[in-house]
Amino acid sequence: MIRLYTAATPNGYKVSVALEEMALPYEVHRIDLSKGEQKQDWFLKICPNGRIPAIEDDGFAVFESGAILVYLAEKTGLFLPTDAKGRSRVMQWLMFQMGGVGPMMGQANVFFRYFPEKIQPAIDRYQGEVKRLFGVLDRQLADHEYLAGDYSIADMATWCWTRTASWSGVESAPFVHLSRWHAAIAARPAAQRGIEVPDDAGAMRKALSNTDEEANRKFAEEARKIVEMGKRD
Repeated sequence: MIRLYTAATPNGYKVSVALEEMALPYEVHRIDLSKGEQKQDWFLKICPNGRIPAIEDDGFAVFESGAILVYLAEKTGLFLPTDAKGRSRVMQWLMFQMGGVGPMMGQANVFFRYFPEKIQPAIDRYQGEVKRLFGVLDRQLADHEYLAGDYSIADMATWCWTRTASWSGVESAPFVHLSRWHAAIAARPAAQRGIEVPDDAGAMRKALSNTDEEANRKFAEEARKIVEMGKRD
């Protein structure tokens, strides 16, 4: 049985969505990021980088969300083509998410939501880059149902981030093809189940609604603690 070490973050959701889509049995181990559990020695043996998510598959540890997705896809033969060109198309868009969408949205979150002081040039910089990346996705999705043709791990990884656009202070509605794609993945039962893992995922869901100010404040405070902890590493 696969052990999933995770928390309610976009990177964490990537793996739980994939596990649900692939119908793999797994058990969830929630990592309390605000208490620094990810920095404890036992977890660093699984993930030397001290970040979630990570998995153990019969004692074999895999860390980094993109690497986990590729491992699971190759293990099951699902959501990653085996021909060189088809595989490359998926990997290109997966790397686009890993190197672009995730980091830029993460920085937008930090400066827009978590830093107590609002540094407007930084907010503008990262929100602007998120919009640019959304434009790239929108153009690709104008001619493709999914990012690399068929539904793949690249779609799972990217959707788990772009669905949180409002938390970064960016509206996704103007990107009509991206919005169509968002709705299509959100309608998948496995994706719906995946974003409920772990059991505290409701906190992010409330925050993303942007209607519960108290939920927003508490979620941002917890995230700020994690950001500050990361600065001390």
